Amino acid sequence: MRPLQISAETAQKLAESLNVPIEQIMHMPQHILIAKLAEIEKKQAEDKE
Repeated sequence: MRPLQISAETAQKLAESLNVPIEQIMHMPQHILIAKLAEIEKKQAEDKE
């Protein structure tokens, strides 16, 4: 499986928000990463309410 096609800056931000090492972000399957991003967005939306 190839690494994700994202910039290093984006990978750093994702690693911080997901609390995982940057290497894990780069090798995470895309569909799992998208699901985790959706979780973060949902959590942030709930916090704003």
